[in-house]
Formats: sequence, structure tokens, C-alpha cells
Amino acid sequence: MTSNAIPSTHAVDPVIVEIIRNGLFAVTEEMKTNLMRTAYNLIIYEALDFTVGLFTKEGDTVSIGLGLPMFIRGMSETVKSKIRHFGYDNIHPGDILVTNDAYTTGSHLNHFTFTMPVFHEGALIGFTCCMAHWLDVGGSLGQITTDIFSEGIQIPIVKYQSAGKVNQDLVDIIAMNVRLPERAMGDLRAQITAVTTGERRFLELVQRYGNADVQASIQQIMDQSEAVARQNTLSIPDGVYEAESFMDDDGLEIGKRIPIRVKVTVQGDEMTVDLSDVSKQVKGFYNSGFTTGIACAQVAYKCLTTPTDYPVNDGSFRPLKVIMPMGTVISAERPYPMRVWMTFPMTVIDTIFKALAPAIPHRTIAGHHADLVFPNIHGISPEDGRLFIVGIGPLGGGWGAKSSEDGVSVTVCINDGDTHNSPTEQLEAKYPVLVESYKIREDSAGAGEHRGGLGAEMVVQALSPFTVTTRIDRMHCKPWGLEGGGEAAGNGIAIRHKGEWNNDLPNAKIFNVRLERGDAYKMLSGGGGGFGHPFKRDPQKVAHDTREGYVSREAAKKLYGVVLDAQDQVDLAQTEQLRAQVLV
Repeated sequence: MTSNAIPSTHAVDPVIVEIIRNGLFAVTEEMKTNLMRTAYNLIIYEALDFTVGLFTKEGDTVSIGLGLPMFIRGMSETVKSKIRHFGYDNIHPGDILVTNDAYTTGSHLNHFTFTMPVFHEGALIGFTCCMAHWLDVGGSLGQITTDIFSEGIQIPIVKYQSAGKVNQDLVDIIAMNVRLPERAMGDLRAQITAVTTGERRFLELVQRYGNADVQASIQQIMDQSEAVARQNTLSIPDGVYEAESFMDDDGLEIGKRIPIRVKVTVQGDEMTVDLSDVSKQVKGFYNSGFTTGIACAQVAYKCLTTPTDYPVNDGSFRPLKVIMPMGTVISAERPYPMRVWMTFPMTVIDTIFKALAPAIPHRTIAGHHADLVFPNIHGISPEDGRLFIVGIGPLGGGWGAKSSEDGVSVTVCINDGDTHNSPTEQLEAKYPVLVESYKIREDSAGAGEHRGGLGAEMVVQALSPFTVTTRIDRMHCKPWGLEGGGEAAGNGIAIRHKGEWNNDLPNAKIFNVRLERGDAYKMLSGGGGGFGHPFKRDPQKVAHDTREGYVSREAAKKLYGVVLDAQDQVDLAQTEQLRAQVLV
């Protein structure tokens, strides 16, 4: 392989660096757009459950198209694993490398990851990559799984394409192992479109400004991100900070809470996140791989130090050290199941914020709903008699309040970042469902001087028989408040059968529940925790929330100490008297 090393002293005009910075971001955004335009399944082109990126020839992140935050480490480590597997001497122009190995990507088998090397004048100068969610990869449908083998087809690191020639045997094997091959193959081709778009546009950038300037600019951009991260880490008081939270259960041992314990050490301009005491890997399918464990720390660190630094790159994480043994729920080992990999990591991130809240209360938030609140349904379409599979969501819920403002409402959880919910019109046009209602969930927000964000309630009726599965957590382990703020409502699920609602479920996880025509399910997303004592909240804001249907009259009085008259206006005298009994 031809060397293309750029001397570290190579100077680039700062204006050129900024042009290249925006050019890199534009490349990944076009990769993202082309994937959406050509994908076959709602989960990609509407929900945006994917991430694309550019990487150095060593596999470090250069730019990630805005998408799922938790892919930030999995994509880079997958590129590096492919480099180690093949070696540079066996990676050639026109190759496309693929895997869906859960223990490499850190997630589940539904995430197929395609990587393409970028060559310029015979030298390898980087990689493009696309990780996207396939709706079905075989395996058990609607049941809880207890090992990776029951979760679908596993593709080791192989070449989908070698020197421009597609490995048709591999394509045929994949197609035979999925239930909806025409859709899977459509999404596969869409991912190829994304990585080839990235290759073409990155090369255009190199051809316009020269490889030396582009590579040197990338290094400068990473160095700048590192400098900002270090400066903002310095603003956190030195110390050791710890916190604990819990998850409801692993879906098998119902009611057995799963501990999440974190320790954060800040020393000067560096931070260490110790995840050694996160729960051991569990029997149910809520485990994720070690790259996701690292991503937990990196996502939290970026939110705290470089939240607006773009493009997202590995320079931001140079001041961060992560301690994490193998064999935990965020560093699971083969053959532990991984299908619902995304749920527990969100609470790990929340718990890191919780640990640092005493040190930097103005930069952290209370707990959020931390779940996709995402049902999967499958059945036989009454229109064509064919199998359909669809995930409806994510529902969106409440985020925690800050020290200075209320939490945001009905917003996708931190794992899924830039993903969108499923448009009602698309669902009703393509599947036998009727969305009876979709609304704000009253009294779901944690009370506080600044209240948490509100969750949502969605009722979906079956227009023909189908089976529904949910894997929702944080029903009982609710989003916490900070500095005297109240906890929020948890997530939930209810089933209506023959006109009667069943709200009395042990948790929010149901597997293969069949609904007949006219039956329905109700999804409930939790809110965000509050910040500060609720009796310190401006009574006029409480009255406004009551008029808007966010807070009930009962909650206004009980939680906020605000008495309202018949027109939902504040009775100042009674409010002051009631609050005085508590705030002494």
C-alpha cells in the first residue's frame, strides 16, 4: 500500500480549514440524504434509524452525519475491526466490507454496517461507513431471546464487494435468511448508495483542495475539538462523583431490578468514567457490546463539554478515559442476547449526568424517559395476504429539567437523537391500524421549580388481527428529579380486549400478544424529572400548564401548592397560605 502520511507540521490556511470542515459535514449529510431517498423501510426513511460517517485510514471518526448518538463508537470500532481483519494489504479500491456482528458493532444483528475504502492516487486515505437498521434479519419474531443464535443471521466481517464485483453468494445467503427479502435487499442497496456517495464526494473534496490540505485540516479540526473539550473539562471541579440508578428487569426475572452504578473522576483537563459496577450481563435480551459501553461515556462527555462542536469527531474524546470490564450489560460477551441493546445504555448516560449534578448543576439535567417506547407489530395484510412487520415509534417522551428551564416534551430519547416518530398518515396508509389518539400525557412531568418535559399517550386500534410486542423499561424505575425536583411518570403499556382495558401489567414488556379487529394497545411515554422544589415555581406558570392540559388542578395544588379558581386563575392568597405551610 502506498504511503500518504502528511507531516504534522503541514500548515493550512485557517479559511481552508473551515471550508473543509463544512465540506466534511456536507459529505456525511449527503450520504444521509441519499440513504433516506433510496431505502425501502419506514424505519430508515422516516424514523432515520441509521448513521453514516467518514473515517481516517486508521478508523478514527472524522465526521458523522447527525443521527443516533450511540453509534458514535460502534461505527469507528467496526471500521477498525475490519482493518484488523483484512489488513491494509488486502483492502483494495472498489471493496465494500460488511458485518452485522453484534459484539463488534455493540448493538443488535439488525444493524448491518457497510464500509468502503477511499483511495486517492493509489493510496488509502480514509473510509466511508453506513450503519442502518434492517427491519428483519430472521430469528425469533416477537419472543424474548436468551442467546444471540436465536436473534437472526450473523454475518462475520466479509467483503460484500471485492474490487467492484459483488459477492452474489453472500447476497443469496442473506436473502434466504430474512422474511422480507425484497425489502432487505432494497435497504442493502440504499446503504451501498450511501457509502459510494461518501467516497465520491470525499474524493471531490480531496481533488479540489489537495490531499495534503484535507488530511492536515482533519488533524487540525480534531485538535481544535480536543482543545475545546479540555477547556470545558477544566471548568468542572476536580473530584470523584458517584451515582446509582436501576432498570425494571431483564424481561425474564420479572421485578428483579438491575443496578446501574457509575463513578466519574475529574482531574484537571481530563475525565475518567468508571463503569466497572454496572450490572453483569443478563439473561434477557437487554445487553449491548463493549463499544456501546464506551459510547455511553462519550455521549455524556460530549453533551457536557462539546455539545455544539461539529463535525462530530474523535478529537473530542481524547481527554476521556473509560474503565469498563467485559461481561456487563454494556460490554456483553458471546453468546449473550443483544436484541434490545439500546435501552440500558440510556440510563447509564442519565446516571453519569446524575453523578456530576452536584458539581455542575447548571450543565446537567434530571432523568428523562430513557426508552424508545416502541412496539413491534406483525400480521397478515388483509389487502394482499402477505406478512407485514412494522415498528411504530419511537413515541417520544419527557426530558429532565435544567437549573434554568423546563425540560422538553415529547422528544425522542437520548439513544436515538435525530430519529423521528412514525407519521400517522404513513402508518394508516400502509398497515391495518387506526391511530385513535396521540396526545400529551397530563401529569407525566416531574414537578419542580422548573418542571420536566411531558410524555405522550398513543392509542392504536387493530383493523385486522395482528401480534404486538413491547420491550419497554423504566416503568417502575422512574425518571428522577434534582435539587428537590419530583420524579416523573414512568413509561407504560395497556391492552384493550373486547372493549376492556388491562392496565394492570407487572412491567411494560409484553411478548406476542394477539389483538383482534377492534382491539387496541395504548403506549405511554414517561416524563422528565423536575429541578428545584416545586413550591418555588411561578404560580402563573402552573396556572398556564393547567389551562394547557399539562398539569391537572389536583396536581397543581398537591405538588406545586397552587390553588386555582373556577377559571383556572391563581388564587394568590390561598396559594401563599398553602406554600407557607411547607416552605418554612
